[in-house]
Amino acid sequence: MLAVNEILVIGMLVSFITLLFTGFPVAWVLAGVSVAFSYIAIFGSDWFGWDTYFLQDSRIFGIFVQRIYGQMSNWILVALPMFIFMGLMLERSGVTEKLMTNFIQLFGRFRGGLALGVVLIGILLAASTGIVGASVVLLAMLSMPIMLQQGYSKSFASGVVASAGTLGILIPPSIMLIIMADQMSVSVGNLFMGALIPGVMLGVFYIIYILVAAGIFRNLAPAPKDLPPVTWRLVFDTLLATLPPLLLIFAVLGSIFFGFATPTEASGLGAFGATLLALANGRLSFAVLREVGIKTTLTTAFIFGIFLGATLFAVVMRQLGGDVFISQALQGLPFGPGGIVLTILFIAFLAGFFLDWLEISLIMLPLVAPVVVALGFNEIWFIVLFAVTLQTSFLTPPVGFSLFYLKGVAPPEVSIIDIYKGIIPFVLLQVLAVLLVFVWPQLVLWLPSRML
Repeated sequence: MLAVNEILVIGMLVSFITLLFTGFPVAWVLAGVSVAFSYIAIFGSDWFGWDTYFLQDSRIFGIFVQRIYGQMSNWILVALPMFIFMGLMLERSGVTEKLMTNFIQLFGRFRGGLALGVVLIGILLAASTGIVGASVVLLAMLSMPIMLQQGYSKSFASGVVASAGTLGILIPPSIMLIIMADQMSVSVGNLFMGALIPGVMLGVFYIIYILVAAGIFRNLAPAPKDLPPVTWRLVFDTLLATLPPLLLIFAVLGSIFFGFATPTEASGLGAFGATLLALANGRLSFAVLREVGIKTTLTTAFIFGIFLGATLFAVVMRQLGGDVFISQALQGLPFGPGGIVLTILFIAFLAGFFLDWLEISLIMLPLVAPVVVALGFNEIWFIVLFAVTLQTSFLTPPVGFSLFYLKGVAPPEVSIIDIYKGIIPFVLLQVLAVLLVFVWPQLVLWLPSRML
């Protein structure tokens, strides 16, 4: 029979999931459920004769204040608004438009060439912004009309754009990885380097699929016939357009890898570099700076609101013994250590249909990661594996977030069914990536081991 504390833990989880469907902001739901169950646990002995030995008085509210102060004074999280600013400013800099124009002229003459250019730009955007919604929307607005005009299949074009835009959740500097590193008290630099190879590997998988599919199915991504011949000038212009984002990526990730800067310092460097790119392209103005500053503040405030709500939720959950309860439940599964890890990943995959990556990273990851570490697995490896799984849930029908980002800005002739059909091969590639990272941990661990 379940103890009172275990019933309360289950009640907290069920209440949280149920209230999400009411439309209340997630931050308020997390904080409200936490405070409500704190009162129930504290006064339950008086009301119902419960023995809630984990929460016996109101000291829990003092712990709330301490934890909130600890979160708000965490210097690691300074990198969060800086990377958000960097991504939003890069959107306004005009770099992506130049890349798309040159890539279309250079690669568009081949079968699947436009799609290949979208993936390459998606990789560069992912390593420069780390914001999934912004990447998907930008790629869709720039490339979808052109691909459809050139006779590309609507489903194929949709799958390419959604999958390429979603790389931003994994390839550093990823906002999700910064939050995961903070929650698990691990090095942001190690996590960035650990996610780099799996992220680029996914991009390579996409490129291989595009080339093979376009070569086999002739009508999937036909080559246009009205483009001028390739010239050395075109090649030079394309390389020149690629150089600024590559330099920005190297400045941010290279400074971390070689030990010149911490991730927080590198985030400031990235924000400054993106601003310089906007200035160099004649896109920087007071209006742009004001717009980017406001959006950065709103996005950061939204994330920190959920941060604080999840902090209260985690405090109450741990005070009720929820971490012990979940640990015992997982270790009691009739599988070996690998089977337990796969079960956790499957639950995270399903949770991604209903929860954003932020809630899953703040609530689920801190509860399950210690169990995985106790089973003898490397923590950096598991966090990156967890991140790759969450990226898969972003793309999986029927409720993958990236699919709805795409539908919101896609041409009207592209239906949600077209998007669902087009994304299936890319979801299978994502699952393959999860399995490869699971089987070969060195895909994650090799690069962090080489960091200075």
